[in-house]
Amino acid sequence: MRIALIWGLGLVLAVIAAVVSIAAVASGQGPEQPVHAYLDALQAGDGGKALGALHAQVPSGSAALLDGPPLRDSMSRIHDLRVGTAQPAGSGKETVPVTFTSGGKSYTSDFLVQQTGSDWLFFPRWSIVPGQLPTLQASVVNSPRATINGAAVNMPSGRNSFPVFYPGSYVGSLPGEYFAAAPVTAVVAQRTSQESLSLDTKATPALTAALDAKAKDFLDQCARTASSQQRLQPDCPFSYSTDNRIVDGTIAWSITQYPSASVTPFSGQWTVSPLPGKARLTARQIDLFTGQVSQLNVELGFIFRVDLNVSGSTITVTPVLG
Repeated sequence: MRIALIWGLGLVLAVIAAVVSIAAVASGQGPEQPVHAYLDALQAGDGGKALGALHAQVPSGSAALLDGPPLRDSMSRIHDLRVGTAQPAGSGKETVPVTFTSGGKSYTSDFLVQQTGSDWLFFPRWSIVPGQLPTLQASVVNSPRATINGAAVNMPSGRNSFPVFYPGSYVGSLPGEYFAAAPVTAVVAQRTSQESLSLDTKATPALTAALDAKAKDFLDQCARTASSQQRLQPDCPFSYSTDNRIVDGTIAWSITQYPSASVTPFSGQWTVSPLPGKARLTARQIDLFTGQVSQLNVELGFIFRVDLNVSGSTITVTPVLG
């Protein structure tokens, strides 16, 4: 009798252990399991594993953001990531919601899963329903390159298409000494998301300061040359005409207002807007009718035009005269 009791107790314990094991296995094999596996791969920056878990087709475009550091960077701005409880979606499928925040906003990504078999004859095996990755459309003004999630990417004709994983946060920018675009962020939450990054490249303060300095040097030199050559109409943006006779040796030019450069894109190039400035002319003049001698002191407005060429760290400014 004692032996029978011991065997009975052992059998009960075995049954309990089996039930606990089955429950544990079942909890890890629910419809949420493939979504957990997919998100773990994203956070690890393992694009190959993530793509396998998602069973997704990769559309045409640059694969620069699908693996490694750019993928990990994408997930670094995804916070409060939570996998919700699966809900019936019809036809034997279920929808698994994933909530997260990014940039202070709340988002939801939905994953459609389906049963693809069973394990140990008891436990349903779930898989994410195959689909296609979303794409991120990026553009940049007047540049064949950009930076997205820390990776340098090619931008042929200023545009490119990037297949991306979701959820994800993608930050584009264009760093540069003379031309740069401020960071822009796009959050991709769904497989059907159609997000874009438009980088508005602008001249940096370093470039406009360099242009202002070059314009100042040119105008100062022009004024000095016009004064030394005693010319009222020098090869400069400024000039003066009069019917009076100017006393030799009295002509003096100076710049009273220097232009401030403004650089804008046009037809794939960079142009410098016409630069308004002011010059002062002083001289002694003789009225040809009366013979009266008087002091000439006039301030003249002028427009200075230049062509701009930037090659690497070299800036070439060519004045356009005439």
